[in-house]
Amino acid sequence: MTPADRRLLASGRIAVVAVTAAVALGVLSAALAVAQAWLLARSISGAFLGGDGLPELAAPLVALAAVLAARAGLGWGAEIAAQRISGVVKSDLRRRLLARAVALGPRWASEARSGEVVLLATRGLDALDGYFARYLPQLALAAIVPAVVVVCLAAADLIAALTVLLTVPLIPVFMILVGRMSESRRRRRWAALSRLAHRFLDVVAGLPTLRAYGRADAQVAILRRVTDAYRVETMGTLRVAFLSALVLELLATISVALVAVGVGLRLAAGDLGLEVGLFALVLAPEAYLPLRRLGAEFHASEEGLTAAAQAFEIIDAAPLAGGTRATMPDLRGGRLVVDGLSVAQPGRDVAAPAALSVDVRPGEIVALTGPSGAGKSTFLAAVLGLVEPSAGRIAVEVADGTAIDIRELDGDRWRARVAWVPQEPFLAAGSVAENVRLVAPGASDEAIAAALAGVGMGDVEPGLILGERGAGLSSGQRRRIGVARALLRGSPLLLLDEPTAGLDEVAEAAVLAAVARAAREGAAVLLVAHRPAAAARADRVVPVAWASLVDPAPLPPGVSAGNRGDVGVIGEGAA
Repeated sequence: MTPADRRLLASGRIAVVAVTAAVALGVLSAALAVAQAWLLARSISGAFLGGDGLPELAAPLVALAAVLAARAGLGWGAEIAAQRISGVVKSDLRRRLLARAVALGPRWASEARSGEVVLLATRGLDALDGYFARYLPQLALAAIVPAVVVVCLAAADLIAALTVLLTVPLIPVFMILVGRMSESRRRRRWAALSRLAHRFLDVVAGLPTLRAYGRADAQVAILRRVTDAYRVETMGTLRVAFLSALVLELLATISVALVAVGVGLRLAAGDLGLEVGLFALVLAPEAYLPLRRLGAEFHASEEGLTAAAQAFEIIDAAPLAGGTRATMPDLRGGRLVVDGLSVAQPGRDVAAPAALSVDVRPGEIVALTGPSGAGKSTFLAAVLGLVEPSAGRIAVEVADGTAIDIRELDGDRWRARVAWVPQEPFLAAGSVAENVRLVAPGASDEAIAAALAGVGMGDVEPGLILGERGAGLSSGQRRRIGVARALLRGSPLLLLDEPTAGLDEVAEAAVLAAVARAAREGAAVLLVAHRPAAAARADRVVPVAWASLVDPAPLPPGVSAGNRGDVGVIGEGAA
């Protein structure tokens, strides 16, 4: 069993139900198979040797029909039960996967390929239906039915039982060999599908930009190449599946033929009765059937098991460190203090920001400036508790002078008291009002209209329906809706990441005026500013710089860490 098998079969009460149902299915199917073989042998032998007519055969034929109906009903019931169990397990895995993806924070999300995660949570986990509905029941049948068949055959014909006992183990041996050969194929196929999903999602998300720069057609060739790679891997996987099925069928056929030859020779010699011979001939194939089907269903379950293994890798990943303190400090009666904060950028010998110290009080606007990649956005993420500092600390100093490190606070409760506007605010498909109301579900229509008017969007109808990611609005309008949403929340700490980027002078003035009003009402504002107008409205301007971790030599006077020449500029996305 793979680790994914063990995790799926050890995931709580539903797994116990699944295993119990599979074992019960195996026992009942074995009993029905023996009863079917005996009834067939009894009826045929009685008709040919005993001269039984329809009255004498009525009872065994009715019993045979009942057994066949019971086997069909058992298969139907097992399929229904397996589908329900699979649905519960998939729902549980999706909830745990989503919760952990959120808990891992934005840095993990930026490093993980979103197309692969989406594929994993949708089609990948959907493939578990094949595991629970077909593979798991066949696994129980393969373990129980051959043993029951051998025992029953031994009671009737010891030679046939020995033949089955010696040939049945050959099928699992070849199944193991085929499974090892198909494992690499399975992983390559899943990797190819993940690359295809990731590439396709990137192209769709960036299609407006690609069209604007005339690069859309160039992506067709890339998608065709990735699709061809997936097609090649899929056909290779299918070849392995068909060849493995051929090998298992050939082994089962030869094994049944050996039983048939032995029975036929002893029947011809008069050493075996017809009823016993027929019973052995009818029952022997039942010993190999579950193993043959198990080999076929193994390939059907591979994709689901691969997806489950990757889901467990994400679920087992260590989440962001956070405290357990539920009592939140009063930000309106204290101040936010940042002392010597540094954040090491993953994959780079760079700290961005480096040794940043700043404090912000209620009613004050503090502008953060610096070159792209200096760590301004990373600093805001650290204030939110979404990025772990490598040095320094962020604390809330309350009115009596006590400083509480935010790492001691419950992360969700802390973030609930902070309003954050990232560089690209998220907008869902729906109306403008619904997007503004996301942070304040009880806000009235008047409050929504006032919030929009406050950022210069009074001419936008709140009932306007937007597409996915705010399609239907310009980038500046989407940014202003994010600011309106944050201001509507009324949080004591407001984090704004370039809220005026892409705005004209009139719209910029409206947004900055709205931010100033929030500060006058007691909010502490941290504002990432690249434009002079935004920095000019701040009470204080704090430069943010990054530094090399390889060469921590002191910088010359007047030279910031953000423009020294010994380390290449890191991208804005890293900040």
